[in-house]
Amino acid sequence: MNDFETVVKRYLALWNETDARARRAAIDEVFADGVRYVDPMAEVTGRAELDGLIAAVHAQFPGMVFTAAGPVDAHHDQARFTWRLGQPGGEALVVGFDVAELDADGRITRVLGFLDRVPA
Repeated sequence: MNDFETVVKRYLALWNETDARARRAAIDEVFADGVRYVDPMAEVTGRAELDGLIAAVHAQFPGMVFTAAGPVDAHHDQARFTWRLGQPGGEALVVGFDVAELDADGRITRVLGFLDRVPA
């Protein structure tokens, strides 16, 4: 079994990375080449498109950070986890949960995201 706690920590850290080069390097380490990411607001395929999506989230929510909002629940090669997005130390503006699937090398191949709270 993969160390899903570590994978999720790295996943959230790269969503918080504002340096474009460092973020892209992290994406290349954490995600498989043809990763697919789908949530109610976006659908992207591949590391470059995912990087563009994360940059767009930074532009839409400047200064906000993603944090884990509970334990990681995992079995086989998939995990689900809840996260929050908000100002550091503040109330969450957005709350959601993701389901991530990993390949045999421990890289994320697919993310299915769900949004539980979004701004009006």
